[in-house]
Amino acid sequence: MSTTVPVRLATPEDAGVLGQMLFDFNVEFEAPTDEADEFASRFEGLLARDGEVFALLSGQADPTGFALVTLRHTPYFDGPLAQLEELYVVPHLRDQGIGTALLTTALDTVRELDAGEMHINVDEIDLDTRRFYERHGFVNVEPGTDYRMLCYLRPL
Repeated sequence: MSTTVPVRLATPEDAGVLGQMLFDFNVEFEAPTDEADEFASRFEGLLARDGEVFALLSGQADPTGFALVTLRHTPYFDGPLAQLEELYVVPHLRDQGIGTALLTTALDTVRELDAGEMHINVDEIDLDTRRFYERHGFVNVEPGTDYRMLCYLRPL
């Protein structure tokens, strides 16, 4: 595989594929989920909110993964605070640099928007995911004691 993974900004027209991938993600991890078409409808509305949210898609004709980022105002930075809400790669394509390409593009995009930090919540027991974010400069700011979500952040 090429070392360059194509990543592009999603548009409201991509809502269907994003909805399906989020549904697939939830099913894979046995999380409660709405149907793909319900997610698609919500993605369409979210992606129309210019300056508040963006999504990225990897791959070309057939998307291989996505990232969803929300932005909010904060008194701590002149720019927004970014929250990586979701990062998903199609299971049989993992460990090929797609997640890294999506995360790197998300970080580059929020830097261009003058974001001060990016946060992501990670399940405490998900060690592989925690290592992934730590490898990319994120730091856990909450000590773990039992099963819960941990807040990772990366200053920009």
